[in-house]
Amino acid sequence: MRRKAATALAVAVGAFILYTSAFGPYESLVQRAIFLALVVCLGLLVYPLGEGRRWRPAGIAVDLALAAVTVFACGYIVVNYADIMSALPWATPLDMALTAGLVLTILELSRRAIGWVFPGLVTLGLAYALFGDAIPGRLGHRGFDQAFVTETLFLGDLGIWGMLLGVAATTIAAFVLFGSLLLHTGGGQAFIDLAMRVGGRSPGGAAKIATIASGLFGMVSGSAVANVATTGNFTIPMMKRLGYPPAFAAAVEAVASTGGQIAPPILGAAAFVMAEILGTSYLTIAVAALLPAIFFYAAVFATVHVVAVQRGLRIVPDEELPSWPSILAPRRMLPIAAALGGLFFGILTGRSIQTAAFFGIVGLLAGFVATRAGVDRPRDIAARIVEGLGDAGRGLVIIGVLLAGAQILVSMINMTGIGVTLSSLIVAVAGNSLFLVALIVAGVCLVMGMGIPTTAAYVLVAAVLAPALVAAGVEPLVAHMFVFYFATISVITPPVCVAVFVASGIAQTNWMPVAVEAVRLAAVTYMIPFMFFLYPGMLGFGGAMQIAEAAVSGLILVVATSCLLGGMRIFARRVLDTAFFVAVGALAILPWWIGPILAGVMLVLAFGMGRRPVPLAAGRG
Repeated sequence: MRRKAATALAVAVGAFILYTSAFGPYESLVQRAIFLALVVCLGLLVYPLGEGRRWRPAGIAVDLALAAVTVFACGYIVVNYADIMSALPWATPLDMALTAGLVLTILELSRRAIGWVFPGLVTLGLAYALFGDAIPGRLGHRGFDQAFVTETLFLGDLGIWGMLLGVAATTIAAFVLFGSLLLHTGGGQAFIDLAMRVGGRSPGGAAKIATIASGLFGMVSGSAVANVATTGNFTIPMMKRLGYPPAFAAAVEAVASTGGQIAPPILGAAAFVMAEILGTSYLTIAVAALLPAIFFYAAVFATVHVVAVQRGLRIVPDEELPSWPSILAPRRMLPIAAALGGLFFGILTGRSIQTAAFFGIVGLLAGFVATRAGVDRPRDIAARIVEGLGDAGRGLVIIGVLLAGAQILVSMINMTGIGVTLSSLIVAVAGNSLFLVALIVAGVCLVMGMGIPTTAAYVLVAAVLAPALVAAGVEPLVAHMFVFYFATISVITPPVCVAVFVASGIAQTNWMPVAVEAVRLAAVTYMIPFMFFLYPGMLGFGGAMQIAEAAVSGLILVVATSCLLGGMRIFARRVLDTAFFVAVGALAILPWWIGPILAGVMLVLAFGMGRRPVPLAAGRG
């Protein structure tokens, strides 16, 4: 009964998003309140309290109470939104009670969905706002009472109903729906088959399949953990069957899935949030993210290739690879082509991003129905679509609840001024050294992002740490992309490396060796954000020559570094190999074209001279 209710409510969430994407959202507070009520009620069904325990009846009572409080609080906003936006009312005891109940529900649902870390941070932010006057020194503030906090959080659009929830309820929701329907109508298998055909027959073919498939999935799903759980159940067993060490197989999947969060179009949903924070267009963010994402996957691909050659990892047998005619069959490609066509039509005609996503969904569904009509029963076609709607609704639970919680935390940071205080402290410690400021910010980003989904982690570090880089003279877009990268790769950075934990579970191996392999495979990713300062053209700044220089030099640098870290052998002695790749990297960053050109030639020769050792025995490692 509960699962049927969850499916029905998930479909209702998907239908709400589809409707508002087509005809435009309601008034801001109304749209956000309805969305939050839907996803919270759905979340209470998807993550029930006490499931399978003897005290489940008490859990049902708690869930019903939390649902009632949420629906009443959100309904209160819908009914009174005009007065709230025009009269700025004072907080009443009822307002304070509703705020406390709604905040408690958001925190509890966050705990059930992702654990204690994130709700703990939000609770800490609330406590700091209420009792910060008891803290001495620069970290203290004058203090705020419950009424003022209620007016900020509940009776306006700067708290729970702020920009982050607004983006979640419109743009992000539309793209999550688009991605879910694309995957459930055949796009997921098409991505895997395409990856198998492209990468399967080269050295380390199974690992390259994982890299390509996870990248394609990640560009649509935008979630590293979900990506690992989806593609990893296919790619990791395949790699193990072909004799790849379990730790290496799991690490490849974890790293490749993480890259989907930094690759357009969705960027783990952070692209839309970043665009709102910076007051720029989504396309600006997507274009800025394109070249670094190419560098990321080039680095992973190069490292996988080098390791595969050095370890003698097997290719995928021909009989396991799908044929090109089956991959490119109209019944498989037409829905994807129609979806992308609708999406780009909406963007190129100047429609809003969520409306463009709606056009993509319409094209996708039209292509899917047209290619499956006469092949599948209408009931089966409808079931696939309903499954996609339901999966999108469930995916929006985490996004909606986490961004509502993140909005609470951000509003407390802004209200207390702690973000400005911490930024000034970082700049004071680092002095005039931009590199030192960036190094401190990078380390703090990795710590703050551990155990938190990417979008929420980005919001947190953008509020607290990006201002430190801006204060040091960095362009706001560069600063935000820098902190976004480090918040993202925290999911594969020990000790709280969530993507690694999931991948190691699938591979049935200890997580620590997986984490070590993952850090090596993704080592270049820790370097890419620092390259933003060296090559602003990486993010689209400057003219065509600056962008070309960034593309050529950056690509050579990341591939050379990947070869070095992957252990590529050219000469008889390791020290000579190290010196060679260090020289290639140094030439790549010279400010004259002759250096990068020479480095590129040396890199091509290196791949031709790479030594091939005796293959590993199947199952070794």
